[in-house]
Amino acid sequence: MNAWIARGMAAVVLSSAAGLAAAQALADLRNDAATPGDVTTYGMGWSQQRHSPMKQINAGNAGKLAPVWNLSLDNSANASSQPLVIGGTMYVASHTHTIAVDALTGRQKWKTPIELPADIAGYLCCGIQSRGFAVLDGVLYRTTIDAHVMAISMADGKTLWKQKAADYKDGYSMTHAPLIAGGLLMTGISGGEYGSRGFLNGWDLKTGEKKWHRWTTVAPGEKGGDTWKGEAYKTGGAPTWLTGTYDPDLDLVYWGVGNGGPWNAATRGGDSLYIGSMLALRPSTGEIVWHYQFSPGDPYDYDGVNEPVLAELPIGGKPTKVLMQANRNGFFYVLDRTNGKLLSAEQFARKVNWATGIDKASGRPIDTPMTAMVRKTEEMKDFIEVWPSAFGGKNWMPMSYDPTRKLVYLNSIDLGMKVKYVKQERPGGPNWYLGLELGGFVGPEDGNRGALVAWDPVAGKAVWRVLNKSPFWSGVLSTAGGVVFTGSQNGQFLAFDSKSGKKLWSFQTGSGITGLPITWERDGRQYVTVLSGAATVYGALAGDPDLANVPAGGSVWTFALPSAR
Repeated sequence: MNAWIARGMAAVVLSSAAGLAAAQALADLRNDAATPGDVTTYGMGWSQQRHSPMKQINAGNAGKLAPVWNLSLDNSANASSQPLVIGGTMYVASHTHTIAVDALTGRQKWKTPIELPADIAGYLCCGIQSRGFAVLDGVLYRTTIDAHVMAISMADGKTLWKQKAADYKDGYSMTHAPLIAGGLLMTGISGGEYGSRGFLNGWDLKTGEKKWHRWTTVAPGEKGGDTWKGEAYKTGGAPTWLTGTYDPDLDLVYWGVGNGGPWNAATRGGDSLYIGSMLALRPSTGEIVWHYQFSPGDPYDYDGVNEPVLAELPIGGKPTKVLMQANRNGFFYVLDRTNGKLLSAEQFARKVNWATGIDKASGRPIDTPMTAMVRKTEEMKDFIEVWPSAFGGKNWMPMSYDPTRKLVYLNSIDLGMKVKYVKQERPGGPNWYLGLELGGFVGPEDGNRGALVAWDPVAGKAVWRVLNKSPFWSGVLSTAGGVVFTGSQNGQFLAFDSKSGKKLWSFQTGSGITGLPITWERDGRQYVTVLSGAATVYGALAGDPDLANVPAGGSVWTFALPSAR
């Protein structure tokens, strides 16, 4: 009798321990922004603020930073990933491998290849890369460029399950980090330039079973279905190619939706919902709770997928739950994330000529005569010059938000483009479906195509701006030590004073930086890690003279202050 009672009590204890372990793992995700030892989420927190409370590295000593280790990724693809650091092990995603590394020494623990079709490169729209992971209970989750979703054991790199999200031969691919929210794994899709139809999926974490599927172009008979001409919604783009954010208190996921297919808005008709929008969804079901459309009709590939950053701001003197996005259309948006109401939208790009502003009552852009003409013209004789270009006033590289200073730090782009709209039938296969001719890009008069900007989201204005010949294409990291980190496309990893924008330090990594820097702590020492290795669409198309002769080659760099020991 006593033996049975003992066994029963042991079973209860084990069951409780297992439940506690799961709860602690979920708590790690929720508290990632406040726990410096590990980095367990893409964005260093579900809110994607990319800010650290650590102060060991500060504005006074950042100039002493030095490399601790460097690891080759053994490829020359775009290294635009964000590592995770958990229990002293760093996990890095490339498009060909999943890699585990000793975080203190850089020594590789295991490296597992991704099986890809031999012809995959011929079907990819916009670059070869993998931006990172989600993680929970000893399992890494990632996507692959041939549009699969995978679960991988953190212990040994073995595949636990793998599911096909779409057919890469239909123009689909996946490069983003998944998101764990509401008990499910959420993923999006790339491929809008090929006239594919965008969507979001919810997956079972344990089995990989698809729990729900949400198209991001609205069909006839659905609310907003009349915003498309005929069956244009079937090839209407609306990709979801960057990771969303999660508010566990509201149980809402916020996910951006990209460009229409083709870019030629007159052929699609109307607003073409939900292109160029932010969606608020229930993660357990995929139900859309609200949406806000940044660029109705989106004739310029301004997209809408840039990272939604969650924060609490004093709006009208009242603490308000907000969502912030620096949109490619050149305006910085602040939304009430409980209901999608527009709170403010101010121009952050140095030059914008497609709209004169955003109407605060309707939330819609105020078109210039050029844009009003473009919306109703399927075919043009002459090129027009549009600012910002399709690269946007800011592209995908994520910004950071310092909740103490209440400042955003973002990498902006100052570039125009010449375009002429033409009629085009969807070509099918790995061919762009744009409905226009691109006549090249136009640089600003002062020659500075980019900047690191400190932005006050409450006042709606820049606090300081560090101009640069080429746009910074790296993510931004801020710290409580008063340091802002980012990287340049010609290889410099840089630290700036968060108060003034003064450059504090730089280090040449050997290739352009498009990675997402993180900072973490181990045994009382603060480290900063970033991936180097640039092979970007910007570098291939923009004709940037400042990027001549920058070598390819991916690697991981980790830095720290000199050890006192």
